[in-house]
Amino acid sequence: MDEADLTDRIEETVVPVLRDHGLQLVDLEWRSFRPRGVLRLYVDKPGGVGIRDCERASREIGDVLDAAAILEGAYDLEVSSPGLERQLRKDREFRWAVGKRVRCWLADGREVRGRLAAVEPDRLVLEQDGERVELERTVVTKARLEAEVPWPRKA
Repeated sequence: MDEADLTDRIEETVVPVLRDHGLQLVDLEWRSFRPRGVLRLYVDKPGGVGIRDCERASREIGDVLDAAAILEGAYDLEVSSPGLERQLRKDREFRWAVGKRVRCWLADGREVRGRLAAVEPDRLVLEQDGERVELERTVVTKARLEAEVPWPRKA
């Protein structure tokens, strides 16, 4: 089984467990290192994910993966939050980030910041000071979440 098929099978197996815990899969990384592989799951939920959420989900996901015998050999399972300034690469990550503040680097050297309003097959739509900014995905070389600090700034 190739890597893409394997990650698809892992995703099909873990998403129902995450959903039962009120969590959403943001990203999945499988690294088949020897002697132990590493499976990293980045999860989120409204209001943010805590360490207890990750612990509970990790225990159950480990059991389900072992029972399904999808992964051969020993592996380490890591379940964590996506992080405050996560890089966005895959369509799933961009869809998850809708409504969040993002920073995009463009091929011409410019940086564009705003709230991600929509993800379309050929463009990203940002809200910037009440205006809509459309970026062709082919010119976006890198995109990252921007941390939003919930406490007031000191004057």
